[in-house]
Amino acid sequence: MMKRLIPVIAILLGWASAAWAAAPAPLTTVQAIRALTNVEASMGLPVAFQATVTYNRSYERLLFVQDGDAAIYIGYPTPLKLVPGDRVVVRGKTHKSFSPIVSADSVTLLGHGAVPKAEPASFDQMMRAETDGRMVTVRATIRAADQKLSPEAPVSFSRLQLLMDGGYFTADVEGKDAIALQGLLDAEVEMTGIASELFDSKMHHTGIHMYVQSLSYVKVIKRASSSPWSLPATPMDRVIDVYHSNDSTPRVLVHGSITYYLPGSTVVLQNGAKSIWINTLTYEPLRIGDAADATGFPEVHDGFVNLTRGEIQDSHTSAPVTPIAVTWQTLSIQGYDSPGHHDDLVSIEGQVVTEVREDAQDELVLAVDGKLFSAIYNHPNGPVPDAKVIPLGSRIRVTGICIQENSDPFTAQIPFKILLRNYDDIAVVAKPSMLNIRNLLLIVGILLVVVFGVIARGWLIERNVRRQITTMAEIERQRSRILEDINGSRPLAEILEAIAAMVSSTLEGAPCWCEIADGAILGACPQEQSSLRVVHAEIPARSGPALGALYAGFHPQTLPAAGELEALQTGARLATLAIETRRLYTDLRRRSEFDLLTDIPNRFAMERFINAQIEQADKSGGILGLIYIDLDKFKPINDTYGHHVGDLFLQAVARRMSRQLSGSDMLARLGGDEFAALVSPQNGRMNLDPVVARLKHCFDKPFRIEDHLIHGEASIGVALYPEDGATQDSLLSAADAAMYAVKNRKKNFEKSMGLILHSEL
Repeated sequence: MMKRLIPVIAILLGWASAAWAAAPAPLTTVQAIRALTNVEASMGLPVAFQATVTYNRSYERLLFVQDGDAAIYIGYPTPLKLVPGDRVVVRGKTHKSFSPIVSADSVTLLGHGAVPKAEPASFDQMMRAETDGRMVTVRATIRAADQKLSPEAPVSFSRLQLLMDGGYFTADVEGKDAIALQGLLDAEVEMTGIASELFDSKMHHTGIHMYVQSLSYVKVIKRASSSPWSLPATPMDRVIDVYHSNDSTPRVLVHGSITYYLPGSTVVLQNGAKSIWINTLTYEPLRIGDAADATGFPEVHDGFVNLTRGEIQDSHTSAPVTPIAVTWQTLSIQGYDSPGHHDDLVSIEGQVVTEVREDAQDELVLAVDGKLFSAIYNHPNGPVPDAKVIPLGSRIRVTGICIQENSDPFTAQIPFKILLRNYDDIAVVAKPSMLNIRNLLLIVGILLVVVFGVIARGWLIERNVRRQITTMAEIERQRSRILEDINGSRPLAEILEAIAAMVSSTLEGAPCWCEIADGAILGACPQEQSSLRVVHAEIPARSGPALGALYAGFHPQTLPAAGELEALQTGARLATLAIETRRLYTDLRRRSEFDLLTDIPNRFAMERFINAQIEQADKSGGILGLIYIDLDKFKPINDTYGHHVGDLFLQAVARRMSRQLSGSDMLARLGGDEFAALVSPQNGRMNLDPVVARLKHCFDKPFRIEDHLIHGEASIGVALYPEDGATQDSLLSAADAAMYAVKNRKKNFEKSMGLILHSEL
């Protein structure tokens, strides 16, 4: 009987185990999801709930929904056309963030209903995240209004900076209403939108942000008494005269261990996984590793929360913080599952690439798997006498405070640096390899000295050989450095002076100098050459005349030696390599950016200049004017006078048109007989028309090309940024189209005139 029951019991146990391992039931209310901790939300719990849409930015898949008093952020995979008031069913999984959010697999529309009633909210309520995700109404004064372009789609919205009772916050208002909002500067408004939080890469709260669906949710309570643009101009050195600050921020106290201290500037405290940067003027003796209290006033600097005007009280009780062992990826790549380590005490290894020692700071540049970062030790009181010397190529482990240069938690990769406390924060893990040029040269030198010592069998010969080998090694090092400099960025004049110094070393200190074909004299050129025996070698060119000459001066009573000319020729060959390498680089760069016929920028340079000016115009709110110029009847000039005259005609046209532009404008040849000019008019076409007129009038007088008088004419089209095009391609296309419209009108006019003349005949 017992044997028969065993299979049944096994089946029941299997069913029980399967039921235990089954997926948890979905969470069905927003309240239940909001009640989760971030640790629970990170488990990816299933959800299936109904809620009402309060805000939707479809091109960024950014959605807020609310059900009763509970609201939550939804991220969804594909754009959805939802509007506030839509009732939806959301299915997906929970995810951790500043507070739990939902990553939706699907969002299904049930119908349209009423938008949840917005609740009044104060600055303190929003700062405490009591209204996070909910529809709120606030009263504030608009301090700034700027139009933004989403990186996800060509859709603009307005970014507002507002001041309410308690402090500043930002808000996004959907739609192209930036001009209307700019007209509300200093106006008091009532705004209804979604209360959201700003937070950094460590999920620390850094401020308030609101999402407003449209301008209709912004109600003007009181307009500014006058337009900001009608204010009297204030001298720049007197703008601070009107400064006011009513700061009611209360003082706070934090506790942690001191992990960094720069007297008169900075203290960093860390408590577990939390750390904070404190600006302080204290010079009190504080000991790193002690537990301490700090009091000050919270503020946000560069997106990170700091304490300012800090005061520190050292408990003199040791409570050291163990550095977090990290990698380059840990510090540089961040996201929801990879929190930032800004202000944390970390430890990381890398290979020393270079070092820079200055009076106030020392910097080591380290490499990890081809990625670079810096470790910096600040010593504002001057150089440190016992500074640790780290040979280049060493693998070291540095311990210090991580400083990340971007607080945005949605930026995938960010640069960082490590602040060292002292030289003990540097530990050499592995010394550089013994197989390097210096050690190999040293071994060769020793072997040569031994060989010559055995052959010479005398102290005098051995001494001479040692001196020769040392000189050869130094010359070889100089030559190696010169070859590296030729392929580097060192100025040509300094390289030629180094070549002259190398030749001087070869000739036992004889003065050497270099005279370049353009007249420059570099090196140790003596003032009185007539009293010297001067030997020289030409600096040959690969083709054409010599590039110059390399000289050496000797005492007049010395006899010529066989090695003198050889040393000068060796230096001359290095000088040839240096001069022609730099000429080749300069020529290649010029060929890539300038038209070889007219010596003005080419299409590539113009397109790059347009992109740069568009970027600058976006920041300053300026406008650009692109003038497209096409020469009329250029082909008959080539056919009548030949291509040589046609080329000279293009050069003359380019010179004449260049004189019509200002120094900040650019004229470029796009190809053939097509030119373009980019100018920066202050008032649109009104300021652009005189430039176009000057370009047209420069064709009024004929061009004298050799023995020919040639009459030129051009068709000119104009396009304005951003009115006619928002990108380089669209701007060029608009100007080109405008030019062709002018050209076609000319052709039609000439055709009609021809018909009239024919009919009269």
